[in-house]
Amino acid sequence: MGKHSYFLKVNWGDTDAAGIVFFPNFYKWIDTAGHEFFGSIGYPSSKLYTEEKIGLPLLETHCEFKSPAFFEDEIELVTKVLEVGNKVIRLSHEFYRGDTLLAKGYVVRAWTNFAVEPIKAVPIPDSIRQVLEGLMESADQRVKG
Repeated sequence: MGKHSYFLKVNWGDTDAAGIVFFPNFYKWIDTAGHEFFGSIGYPSSKLYTEEKIGLPLLETHCEFKSPAFFEDEIELVTKVLEVGNKVIRLSHEFYRGDTLLAKGYVVRAWTNFAVEPIKAVPIPDSIRQVLEGLMESADQRVKG
């Protein structure tokens, strides 16, 4: 499993006056898909935080919009591991309506210890690093645009 798919249906409230998805919703969905991804590999954000006081805050985000999305569109959001650093992880996110690429982007998340003041990024444990790096090597390259 080199990728994780999160499926969503565009709601009326996700669109703007022109009837297309209002761009901040893509960032909301990216955040949700990132948390779903970590849960799918056995590291749900809620468990990391409650048991280990580890969080994955965003340090950087980027999104390119290729084609508009509309009310009731069914979208697949594909998440893949691009890079695993000492304390940070770069994930790609691609939005598809069928075979049409709607948007693509990435986020950088820090492996962060919330049990200390001030909070700080800490090294990603080797066991988790190995899982993430294994996913990076087997990631399916679906991006077309």
